[in-house]
Amino acid sequence: MKRRTGLTGYLLLVPGVAWLGLFFVIPFYTLIATSLYDPNGSVLTGYDMTWAFSNYWHAIIDYGKPVSWSNWGPILNSIVYAGISTLLCLVLGYVLAYAIAFKAGRWKNLMLVLVIAPFFTSFLLRTLSWKLILADDGFVVNTLQFLHLLGSDGRLLATPVAVIAGLTYNFLPFMVLPLFASVDKIDHRLIEASSDLYANPVVGFFKVTWPLSLPGVVSGTLLTFIPAAGDYINAQLLGSPNQRMVGNVIQNLFTDAGDYPAAAALSMILMLLIVVMVLFYVRRAGTDELL
Repeated sequence: MKRRTGLTGYLLLVPGVAWLGLFFVIPFYTLIATSLYDPNGSVLTGYDMTWAFSNYWHAIIDYGKPVSWSNWGPILNSIVYAGISTLLCLVLGYVLAYAIAFKAGRWKNLMLVLVIAPFFTSFLLRTLSWKLILADDGFVVNTLQFLHLLGSDGRLLATPVAVIAGLTYNFLPFMVLPLFASVDKIDHRLIEASSDLYANPVVGFFKVTWPLSLPGVVSGTLLTFIPAAGDYINAQLLGSPNQRMVGNVIQNLFTDAGDYPAAAALSMILMLLIVVMVLFYVRRAGTDELL
């Protein structure tokens, strides 16, 4: 009986392991192999495996560096835009998650549904909506010009502001849900105890609420930053060539240029860069639940 119970546990792992092997391990191996193909090959003639590690260097030099003084380069654009949008999502998402957890009352479930409601609409359609909202003759630009916060010939489209706004909007639910799950578990009596010990609301928040919600903060920032760094739709629809992210370069290399080795090498560089940043961030955050 004990032997059968032990085998049952392993058998239950088979579907998950097969799924990971089919949709993660094999594509990941293929990506690594493609990044080492002969760069002189083509889609028509095929590629030979020459272990061309120089593809990584050429990918950075040819496609990762700034093309002019007015931009930071696709790789740095991706990191900076994703970082800023993640920070904005954290501020906005924390306020919203806190309000839903402690202030919504019987409207809590409805507000959670409203948070995930944008997912019922196409990602592309939501981004195109921001293109209309931030249009040069739109209400937002006209209002900012009326308040003299934007020049008479100023615009928001084709600027970093538009790209960051699109990233923040599209990935905000990924921040709110983990934050809500973490904040909702906090015993409100602990917050009341901090006020009984003569802590003002600000001190009570940073001494009680914030530390107890750190697992949700770390989870939310990771779930927001990682897909935002690899996104290319927002930069393509809301930005200009100066706001290109590394995802745009990879997409063009795969679909238009047909330079598979360079595209795969750039994908691996982005992946390794994000992994290093995530490991450093998680270790610095010091949350035992995530390690």
